[in-house]
Amino acid sequence: MNKTLFKLHSWMALAAFVPLLVICITGSILVFKHEIDTMLAPDLVRVDSAGRERLSLDALEASMHKNFPDYEVTGWALFQDGDRADVVYTMQYGTDDWTFALMDQYSGEPLRGPTGLTDDLTNWLLDLHYTLLLGDWGMLITSVFSILLCGLGITGFILYRKFWKNFFTLRWNARMIVYFSDLHKMTGIIGAPILLILGFTGAWWNITHFAHEVAEHADGHEHYKMAERLYNDDLSLQQLMDDTGNRIQNFETTYISFPWEPGANFTFWGDVPTGNPLISEYASNVTYNAQSGEHMLSYDIRDADLGAVIVDSYRRLHFGNFAGLVSKILWCVIGLSPLLLSITGVYIWYQRREKRRNARVKRRAKAAALTGATA
Repeated sequence: MNKTLFKLHSWMALAAFVPLLVICITGSILVFKHEIDTMLAPDLVRVDSAGRERLSLDALEASMHKNFPDYEVTGWALFQDGDRADVVYTMQYGTDDWTFALMDQYSGEPLRGPTGLTDDLTNWLLDLHYTLLLGDWGMLITSVFSILLCGLGITGFILYRKFWKNFFTLRWNARMIVYFSDLHKMTGIIGAPILLILGFTGAWWNITHFAHEVAEHADGHEHYKMAERLYNDDLSLQQLMDDTGNRIQNFETTYISFPWEPGANFTFWGDVPTGNPLISEYASNVTYNAQSGEHMLSYDIRDADLGAVIVDSYRRLHFGNFAGLVSKILWCVIGLSPLLLSITGVYIWYQRREKRRNARVKRRAKAAALTGATA
């Protein structure tokens, strides 16, 4: 049983070796995405909120249309960190390409005009992490490797299920293969729970997103190319956002989905106090009709069933931001553990392969010698 399981574990590791390294290393870096963006371009992603009041959403929207008349707003991210600039998602007329701009929410001045979603370093790394730069099909491919990561964690747990007996044992003076074997087991057991979480949540997101894309375009129709404003320009977005607090108690908007294709409406996603650190800042939402502004539906995560709460927790569990800096550092470090596991695992596999090959050579030489002697 263990021999078969070890072979399965080894072959899964070899098959997923390079892609998993790419996915895990980029994921570790992206735990600190905003911090890296701040270091690289502080004047674009950070603003000074001291003594300033946020402009109304209507004023900010008017500024976007004035400065970028060839673009329509498709989404708006408002961060709970008041010193973080708004991110405004856009789509240029005649295209279906999503772009984004950065806005000073206190002055109404754009900090950067619409640019491609992968035009800067961390967003390029994000695309590499989720799709391996292969678009929608890349999401399906990364899902396969995420499932393999889960398989590696499960088979490793079974193989080393008695790990507690020598959990912190590193035989420093032993042969290299023994030391690497100890290091591999220790690293795998420590990192496996978090790697299982990362693998499962990553596969879940990518598979559900890919399935949605397939369902949306199963009849062969293309993505909608922006041709006109898809909502009533007389609506006050600020009034709609203010009304969300009447629909859901203590609701705080964190993202607004604008109509970006025919039939879509305004949806305000946001945070509510729950006492559960795993509930995301986008867990609840309120939707309004894009033409009349009429309230359509509200969804409060506090009234949701356990299944919905668990699925929502995938966001914080994947990003590791549920316990502030401590969890982010832990997620970053454990996310890099496949690098060490790969080095030690490949070495162990190669040494055992060489040992088996040498044993076969000796058996053949012995058999040849016996044959010669009897002749």
